Parts: sequence; structure tokens; C-alpha cells
Amino acid sequence: MHIVAIGGSDAGISAALRARELDPSVDVTVVVADEYPNYSICGIPYYFSGDVQPWQSLAHRTHADLEATGMRLRLGTLATRIDAAAQTLTVRDQAGESKIAYDELIVGTGALPAFAGIHGLDTLGPDDGVHVIHSMGDTFALDAHLTQRDPRTAIIIGAGYVGLEMAEGFRARGMRVIQLQRGPEVLSTLDPELAATVHVELLEHGVEVHTNTTVTAVEKTDSGLFVRAEHLGQSVTHTADLVLAVVGVRPNTALLEDAGARLGAGRAVVVDEQMRTGIPHVFAAGDGIVTHHRLLGVTYLPLGTTAHKQGRIAGENALGGQRRFAGSVGTQVVKVFDVVAARTGLRDHEAAAAGFAPVTSEALADDHKRYYPGAQPIAIRITGDAESGLLLGAQLVGRLGTETAKRVDTYSTALFSGLTVDQVSDLDLSYTPPLGSPWDAVQVATQAWSRAQTRAGVLA
Repeated sequence: MHIVAIGGSDAGISAALRARELDPSVDVTVVVADEYPNYSICGIPYYFSGDVQPWQSLAHRTHADLEATGMRLRLGTLATRIDAAAQTLTVRDQAGESKIAYDELIVGTGALPAFAGIHGLDTLGPDDGVHVIHSMGDTFALDAHLTQRDPRTAIIIGAGYVGLEMAEGFRARGMRVIQLQRGPEVLSTLDPELAATVHVELLEHGVEVHTNTTVTAVEKTDSGLFVRAEHLGQSVTHTADLVLAVVGVRPNTALLEDAGARLGAGRAVVVDEQMRTGIPHVFAAGDGIVTHHRLLGVTYLPLGTTAHKQGRIAGENALGGQRRFAGSVGTQVVKVFDVVAARTGLRDHEAAAAGFAPVTSEALADDHKRYYPGAQPIAIRITGDAESGLLLGAQLVGRLGTETAKRVDTYSTALFSGLTVDQVSDLDLSYTPPLGSPWDAVQVATQAWSRAQTRAGVLA
């Protein structure tokens, strides 16, 4: 049996590893477009900040580690066509075009940078000082720019997770950083009131933040790069030596679409919970496919953690398994200087759009007992369903060291298990004064939500 996996990132490698783990006799080939399989794209900002060195450290596994599992790597090889009837994959490398026969095919082509209709981003590139961060090739291009040209000013278009991490990375290099965000606040995955804490942290570390600013064009001039934007109806301009665009991604679907796959939410490829595309013997996983969400149903939510899980399931089912993806709840976290922001599940407006009757409350809870030195508050927003009491989502912002990331995981587990807000208080969580409280911050926040509901019921 020959399994072919396309893609050297989270989904493709996870699929190949799982297949070899379950059946060491199966022949597995992984087709990788570049020369860098299994590198952590999520770790790239920390290479630029200097926290991770050298760049080879970003490899989850080395080339030799991967081949030691028994898989065959075809590096520098681009998949160009799937012939589902003949069960062959056409690829192109330095030697030209060839075909690979497969019994089962797993497609993990991921996503591509989105440019949000900004004029110039599709024509300007690294040689012009305009960059994206989506691959190791992008990393090397940006690194060469920083090393050879020593730019002193950078404009970052976008203030999502990668944009914020890269702002920290550039500031660590002593660069002036201007961050432009289309929405009313940075980090649009959080409620603006919580994201404002992240905004303040950026300002305190010297990042110039401009919200409600929609970039319309990037131009190259003799004096540098010129960014045109609209701010609350007024035309504004910014100039810098370097522009980094991190305005989102779009699913890379061309290969599967040409083979007959259907597109769904976010124009991602439709798969079932077993990662089947509907094309015989063809599975797909990762950022190019729809996401099965436990609260929303089918949506598009590209996350590395999800891609790993989907790839593992595709690898198992390509061997004849019947494993199903249990679903996502959209758990995410980011560190911005000395602040950590996290979320899981749904925010109030998302829950309302999904047909729930959401109520959201906010609480401040110390990360450990206040009498033990160093206690810090965590701001926590809980969203629950007013009718059923079901926990629908949580958002947290705390200082680095408050274990905010692990606390959002508690909420994620509760969401995954279908707990009510009240049931979170029943959880047997750990306690010692330097690390927590008899009622953990997680439970202080859910109890505040329940009290607010009780008062609302009494007043009604």
C-alpha cells in the first residue's frame, strides 16, 4: 500500500507519522514544495526577536528524524495535478514533471497569505521591502532584508496574533514600529475592552498603534515605502523602510478544486469528520479545509493545533480506519511583551449569531492567593447561555506568569465536555497559595456569571 501526503507542515507530516506509527509496513511518501519539512511557522516571530536561535531550531524534527520513521520525503517538489480516476499525482521538481501513483492521497496544502484588496501587495515583494511571514522562504527573505539593509522603521499591516508577535520581534531589534489595524482595537478575536489591555502594552513598549485604519495601497518610492490608508473617513499616509503584511490567510484549494472537490465555508474544501473529500481515495486536512466546530457546526478556522489533529485522523483513516475529528472550540493564545491574551469558544455576538441566548459577564480574579507575594489579576469574560446555563466561551487577559494559557485550557475542556457555567465550579482544580486559590480564578469568573444571572432572575 502506498500513501502519498502533500505538504510538509502540520497536517501532512502528522498524517505521515500516524500512518507509519500504525503500520510500519506501509509505504509513505511526503511531497514538500520547499526544502523545509516540519518547521514551526508559529515560531518564526521568536526567531526575529532573538529568543530562538539558530533558525534550524524551528524544526520540530530534522530531515533525518523524519526519514528515520520510514517515510520518504520528496523535497522541492510541487504537486500540480490529481488524477483521481488513475490515482496518480503529477509533481514538478528540478528534473521536470513526473507522476506518483497512490493508493490513498492526503492533501495538506494549507493556506496562502491574504492581501485584503490592498493595492500593491500583489506586485511588490521582498526586493521592494514588502514582506509576508508564511514560510521559511519568507523568513529567509525578511532576515536578509534586516541583515543587509538594516531598516530602522517598519509598518505592520494587521494586529492579529502574528502581527503582534512580530511587533515585539522588531522592537527587540530597536526598530520603530507602526502598527495599522482596520478594526476598532487590536486583536479582533477578543472583545475590544479586553484587547485594550494589549493595546496599552504595545504603547508602553514603544509600538505606535493606529486603529480604525484601513490600508488601501502600498507604494515604493525613492525615499522608502509609502502606505496609504483611510482613518475614520480621512486619508492618511505612513512611510517606513519595511512593510510587513499580516492581514490573514485564504485556503489553498486549487489542487483539490481542480480535482473536483467542493468548496464551503471560507471557500475552504469541504470534508466530512473523517477528513474525506468526496473524491475517492483522497483525504484532506489542515488550513485548506473547513473546520468542524463543536458549537458552530461547519466553519473555517485555521489553527495549527487543529491541523495536527486532522492530519493524524487522515493518516489513520487512509489505512482503513474510521476515526472522526471530535471538533474544535477555537482555543487560541498569544503573548504580547508581558501580557498574555487567550480565548476559547464563542464571544457574545458570535453566540447570538449561532442561535444561542448569550449573556456575558466580566470578573477580575487573582492568579494566586494575594497574601503570597506577586499576585496578579486576570481579567476574565465568561459567555454562557441564559436559557440552558451552558458555557459558551471565555476570554482572558493576564500578565505573563499568571498561567493564563493553562486556565483557558480549563475552559476549553469544559466547552468540549458540554459543561454548564455552574458545573465549572464543581471541577476539582489544584491549589497551593503560590499558584492558585481554593476557588481558582477560572471558578471565580464563572461564579460571578452565575451570581449575575441569579440577580437578573430576582429582579425580573
